Amino acid sequence: MKKFLMAAAGGTVAGIIATTQIAAPLLAQEAAKTENVYEQLDLFGDIFERIRAQYVEEVDSGELIEAAINGMLTSLDPHSSYLSPKDAVKMREQTRGEFGGLGIEVTQEDGFVKVVSPIDGTPADEAGIEAGDFITHVDGESLLGLVLDEAVELMRGPVGSDIVITVVREGESEPFDVTITRDTIELTVVRSRTEGDSVVLRLSTFNDQTYPKMAEQLAEKVEAAGGIDNINGFVIDLRNNPGGLLTQAIKVSDAFLNEGEIVSTRGREAADGDRFNATVGDLAEGKPIVVLINGGSASASEIVAGALQDHRRAIVVGTKSFGKGSVQTVMPLRSEGAMRLTTARYYTPSGRSIQSLGVSPDIIVAQPRASSSEEEEETTVGRSRSEADLRGSLNNDSLSEDEIKQIQADREKAEKAAELRIEDYQLAYAIDILKGLSALGPRD
Repeated sequence: MKKFLMAAAGGTVAGIIATTQIAAPLLAQEAAKTENVYEQLDLFGDIFERIRAQYVEEVDSGELIEAAINGMLTSLDPHSSYLSPKDAVKMREQTRGEFGGLGIEVTQEDGFVKVVSPIDGTPADEAGIEAGDFITHVDGESLLGLVLDEAVELMRGPVGSDIVITVVREGESEPFDVTITRDTIELTVVRSRTEGDSVVLRLSTFNDQTYPKMAEQLAEKVEAAGGIDNINGFVIDLRNNPGGLLTQAIKVSDAFLNEGEIVSTRGREAADGDRFNATVGDLAEGKPIVVLINGGSASASEIVAGALQDHRRAIVVGTKSFGKGSVQTVMPLRSEGAMRLTTARYYTPSGRSIQSLGVSPDIIVAQPRASSSEEEEETTVGRSRSEADLRGSLNNDSLSEDEIKQIQADREKAEKAAELRIEDYQLAYAIDILKGLSALGPRD
C-alpha cells in the first residue's frame, strides 16, 4: 500500500513537471506576442506624433487616425472598411432604398475601381456603364493608389453636377471618357412584367423592400393572368444585381422553396456559423423557374441562385456570377461611425463556397453585343416566301375559320417572342425554356 501511494505521488509530480514543461513555453510565446503588439502600438504613436510635428503641412489628427483605421481594415480584404459618421448615414439610406450618386456598385481590383454592376435606371446605367468596367480616373484625377472609399468619395457630389470618368473596358483598345450627371438614386428594387404566359421578376438589389415588393408584384401578375394555371413559369432576373441584405436573400429564396437549407455561414470559430432553412410555402406553386445571372450578379444574388440551383428548383441561365461569397457585418462604433468587417463565408445548400468562383449557370448563354442597324434590319424585315404566297394556291379546307384564327394568333405570339431576342437575348432564352417545359405538360 505504501509503495502504491509513493508511486501515485511520483506520478503526480511527474505530471506537474510535464505540464509545466509544455505550458511554460506556450505562456512565454503568448507573452512575447502581447509585448510585440504593445511595441507596434508604441511605434504607431511615435509615427503619429512625428507626422503631427514635422509633416510639411499641418494635418488634422482625427483624419489621420481615421485613415489609419481604414488602412488597417482595407488591408484585410476589399469589403472590410471604416465608415465615418457621414458614410454610416449614407449606408443606412442605401439599405432603405434612396441615396445620392451615380448608381453603380463597385469593388477594387489591381488598384483601380471595378464596376460590379450598374443599378437599373440610374445615371450610370443610362450612360452605358457595364459590369466589369474599370474606372481609372475621375475628372482627370487618377484613382491608382487610393483606397476604395476615397475613390468613391471622388465620385460623389451635388445632385445635378457632371462628372467625367475614364473607363477601361475589355474588348476596347483604348480607354474612353464618359460624362455622367449625378442624381438622387431612388431604387426600384423590383420590376415585373408578363411576356406571353411567363412572368418576369427583375430584382435590381436586395434591400428591405425587395421581398415584400416581389411578393406583391408576383401576386398582381398572377391575378391579372386569371390565376396560376394560366402562367407557364417565372423568370427571376438577377443580372447586374450587386446584392445587399442577407436577410432579404434568404426571404426571396424561401419564397420558392418548401424545405431544406437555403444558405449557411461559417466564421473563424465553429460557434460563429449559422444555418438558414426554408419554410413551407411556394409563391410560384411549383411552376418552373429560370434564374438569370451574369458577371454583375453578386453576394445576395448568388445566394438565391445557388439555393434554387442546388435544390433543383430553378434552371440557372446566363454567365458566371461575380463570386463574392463573404459576409460583412456592420458594427457601430463609439464615434457614431461604423466598421464593415468580413466575419464569415457563406455556402450554398450543397456545401460549396462560391468565393472567387461564382455560380456557374446550368446553361451558359452570353448576351450578344448589339448588331449594326443594317444587320438588324435584315433580321427583322426579311421574310421567306411560303406556299400561301403563290398565285392560285389551294386553300386549307380541313380547318374552320376559328381554328385558322387560333393558329394565326399563336403564330403572332411566337413571332413577338422572337422579336424579344433582339432586345434581350438572354431573357428570350429563359422564356423559351419555360415554353418548352410547358409544352411537355404535367407528368402523371
